[in-house]
Amino acid sequence: MKTLTVLYRGALETCNYACDYCPFAKRKETPDKKQQDIIGLTNFIEWITRHPHINFTIFFTPWGEALVFKRYQQALAKLCQLSNVSKVIIQTNLSTKLDFLTELDNQKLRFWCTYHPSETALVRFIKQLKILNQHQMIYSVGMVGKPELFDEIKQLRHALSPNDYLWINAYVEDNKAYQYSDEQIIFLTTIDPLFPLNKPYKTLNLPCTAGEQAITVDEFGDIRRCHFIKNVIGSIKQTGWQRILTSKPCTNHYCDCHIGYVFLESFNAKAIFANQALERIPLNQNPTT
Repeated sequence: MKTLTVLYRGALETCNYACDYCPFAKRKETPDKKQQDIIGLTNFIEWITRHPHINFTIFFTPWGEALVFKRYQQALAKLCQLSNVSKVIIQTNLSTKLDFLTELDNQKLRFWCTYHPSETALVRFIKQLKILNQHQMIYSVGMVGKPELFDEIKQLRHALSPNDYLWINAYVEDNKAYQYSDEQIIFLTTIDPLFPLNKPYKTLNLPCTAGEQAITVDEFGDIRRCHFIKNVIGSIKQTGWQRILTSKPCTNHYCDCHIGYVFLESFNAKAIFANQALERIPLNQNPTT
C-alpha cells in the first residue's frame, strides 16, 4: 500500500488568542470564510475516503486555532475511523473543551500543543494536558522562544515531567529571524536539546521528499509540494493526481520551518524523530500519554 503524508490548511484564518507576533490574533471568522472552510474540509475528507489503497498520515496546520470549531473535532473523528488513515495530527493551543476526545481513537490522533503564556495561565494549560493524559492521547508540547518569555519557558519546563520533551520554536520578529545571543542559545538548548536544529537551512537544489512522499492541500483542493513552495502542481479533483507525486530538488533558497525542513533528505528526520517528526517527538522519547 502506498503511503502519503498530507498537510491540510483550509480557509480558516481566525484565532481566539491575541499573541502579538501572530497575524491571525483575535481575527473573527466571516460567514463567507466559514462556508468556504466547511466546503473545503468536507471535500478533503471525501477525497481521503475515496482512496482506500493509500495509507494516509494527515497533519492539520491551520492559520489560527481550528480545534475550537466543531467541524474540526468531527473531522478528526471521521478521519480516525478510516482504515486507510494511520495517523492524524493537529496543531492547537489546547484552549477548547476536550469532551469530544471520548469519540476519538487515541492510537491514531496526535496533538502538537503550543503554550502561549500571554493568553492562558500555566495551571490551565497543564490541566488540559492532564485531560489528554487521561484519554491516553499522544502529544508534544512547545513554546515560541521569545526572549521576554524565558521565565515562562522555565516555568513550563518545571511543570512538565522531567522526561517530557519540550520543544522551542525560534522567534521571528517583523518577518526576520531573531538574532539570539550565545547566552540565550545556551539557555534555550538546555530546555530543548534540538533547538540548534530550528534554524534556516540552505535548500536550493537539495533533494526533498516533499512533493513525492508528502504534499499540502488547501480549501480549493489545490496540491502543492509543501507549504513554502506556492506553485500549484495539481488538484485532488483530478483523477490522475497521483502522477504528480515525483521527486524534485527544492526550488527555495532557504527553509526555516520544522514542517518544511523535516522533509529534506539531508536533514535525516528519521534519525532524530523516527516516525514522529511531524508531531515533534524525538527518537527514544516516550510519546507523552
